[in-house]
Amino acid sequence: MNMVPKINRRSFVIGSAAAGGMALGFDLPFGRAALGQAGPAQGFGENLTPNELGIWVAIKPDDTVAIRVVRAEMGQGSQTGLAQLIAEELDADWSKVTTEYPTPMDNVKRKRAWGNFNSSGSRAIRESHQYVREGGAAARMMLVQAAANEWKVPVAECSAASSVVTHGPSGRKLSYGKLVEAAAKLPVPEKPALKDPKDWKIAGKPLKRLDTADKVVGKMVYSIDFTTPGMLNAAIKDCPVFGGKVKSFDASKVAGMKGVKKVVQVDDKAVAVVADTWWQAKTALDALPIEWDKGPNANVSSESIAKWLEEGLTADTKFVGNKSGDVQAALGGAAKKIEAVYSYPYQNHVCLEPMNATALYTPEKCEVWTSSQNGEAALAATIAASGLPADKCVVHRLMLGTGFGRRTRSEYVTEAVNIAKQMPGVPIKMIKSREEDMTNGVYHPVTQCKLTGALDKDNNLVGLHMRLSGQSILAYARPEAMQGGSDPIAFQGLNAGGAEGQFGYDIPNVLIDYSMRNPHVPPWFWRGVNNNQNAIYLECFIDELAHAAGQDPLAFRRKMMSKHPKHLAVLNAVAERVGWDKPAPAGIYRGLCQHMGYGSYVAAAAEVSVKDNNIKMHRIVAATNPGHAVNPAQIERQIAGSFVYGLSALFHGGITIKDGAVVETNFDTYGSIRMSEMPHVESIIIPTNDFWGGVGEPTIFVAAPAVLNAIFAATGKRYRSFPLKNFDLQIA
Repeated sequence: MNMVPKINRRSFVIGSAAAGGMALGFDLPFGRAALGQAGPAQGFGENLTPNELGIWVAIKPDDTVAIRVVRAEMGQGSQTGLAQLIAEELDADWSKVTTEYPTPMDNVKRKRAWGNFNSSGSRAIRESHQYVREGGAAARMMLVQAAANEWKVPVAECSAASSVVTHGPSGRKLSYGKLVEAAAKLPVPEKPALKDPKDWKIAGKPLKRLDTADKVVGKMVYSIDFTTPGMLNAAIKDCPVFGGKVKSFDASKVAGMKGVKKVVQVDDKAVAVVADTWWQAKTALDALPIEWDKGPNANVSSESIAKWLEEGLTADTKFVGNKSGDVQAALGGAAKKIEAVYSYPYQNHVCLEPMNATALYTPEKCEVWTSSQNGEAALAATIAASGLPADKCVVHRLMLGTGFGRRTRSEYVTEAVNIAKQMPGVPIKMIKSREEDMTNGVYHPVTQCKLTGALDKDNNLVGLHMRLSGQSILAYARPEAMQGGSDPIAFQGLNAGGAEGQFGYDIPNVLIDYSMRNPHVPPWFWRGVNNNQNAIYLECFIDELAHAAGQDPLAFRRKMMSKHPKHLAVLNAVAERVGWDKPAPAGIYRGLCQHMGYGSYVAAAAEVSVKDNNIKMHRIVAATNPGHAVNPAQIERQIAGSFVYGLSALFHGGITIKDGAVVETNFDTYGSIRMSEMPHVESIIIPTNDFWGGVGEPTIFVAAPAVLNAIFAATGKRYRSFPLKNFDLQIA
């Protein structure tokens, strides 16, 4: 009999509550408390079913191979990439591969055998590759051993290929489907040997994605599509000012409207209407008289926030992220001293699918259907909101209509459960309207940066001071992860060393420090996180320094990169491809940049033309070294998609605050780049096969600075605050 382990609800909820940008362990009494770092077990044999070979592979008698994927698929292709890695080591017939998604409670029942469900920080493959490959290799070994046992021959005489085991001397063959029942009875090997990537036949190849066909024909069920018998619909409205509360509302004013079933207070800051259809609920909610207590933040504006951050540029601070030499001495003795101040606004995630969840609550069980980047965090939210034991809660993760970090937070699950608790036994689908999703969400943090550079008499950069002033994500999302009162994530891409995001220049005197200022607008992990603005700040200022030194921007960078060969390699790659050493066509101007984040090295070179205030982006060349390239075709798509996201933020994005509330409510005021506005994107993938980096986020960082540097080359103007629409700049 399989027993569900008893879980400490509080520790589970705390361990699951935050997700973006960090690997989290879970405080569960299973003896595997640090799975975020250690990886899962390969399998618990006592729990395996007759067609399971460890926890990652199940094979049906018809030879269909079901590969378990626990990282969320949200358009980035991790479902296919992880399946490729497992299938490669399994030596499976790719044409017969399918995928399955274990539920978070399945994971709990198996003592978290699958480990971390979180999909953020471009970690789905880079933090899973080892143990999923081992799972595939172990399953192959079990199948080969089962065949050897059947034939009573040495296992060394048997080999596997394309879901068939062959006995070499006799030529006898058995398919995986015929072997799985016997193989499943064998022990799961520990730490099996893995293939050298140079021998890959499935992994490393540009295979078609497994989820595309269902999306194209409309078969894919997203969370917002989910239906179940007897379901009602809910629309929700939060206090428009963060930190405010519900003072009162008059449910009687909408009680008689068509379809309306109930008006409920969700928590101290939100009200919802439940109706037969969502539009009926939304219509009634718009008509519902609600009086808000807007609280102490009702007078905050973007201007007041900006002033507070500006003060941080010169304030005393003890938070240092990168320091070498004596910056003040270098600045004091500089032949030339150059200063600039940049700023980066709040940004909205604007997921294509607004936040939603369906919840069914009874005193005996709580069941949730939703899209989440972290199924375990959604389960934790369900446990906490329902007040039920963990073994009475189930979360079904459905396909995500994009995530971008937004769906690592699970407050929408909490809200759905809170509504459902007030109508026990009735499934309630709660959908946030686009307006509600945009004005009561969580946002890329607002920051400023003052940069000061020192050039010596030979125009060498001998000192650089970067003072960051801005909002901490961790202070809001996970204060227990702060280090010495500071947020280490603020320094993404600016660290002196490490495998995650290194500063790519050798400068004798460097000081990069941080003044933390936390306005009331809630920050969160937004695709690329703090690398987005840090790359702009550094790479645009490096261009400014090159101009002040009278040097070519590429040559200026190269002088400082001899100790950073991987940074230099991607930079050289884009320079060569764009033809940097050759004159550009008449009217075309170029800009370039490089950065490292989420373990990968990236660079970009842009070609633009400018006429009046109209900017035409002709071409962007992007290079990435992610270490290993599991699916080159998908990497190319991720690069192109990341430029859509990064350029949208540069030109059209930006969240502003007035009277404590978000001003931008929909795509008419918070735009996205159009297909007609997109430049031609050329991808260069140069894996060195000596590390594992991320893919989904890194090239976002270099989109904006490459274009900004090209705009300067065309116009002689530096733009240091964003979005560019504020300067009446348009995309031609």
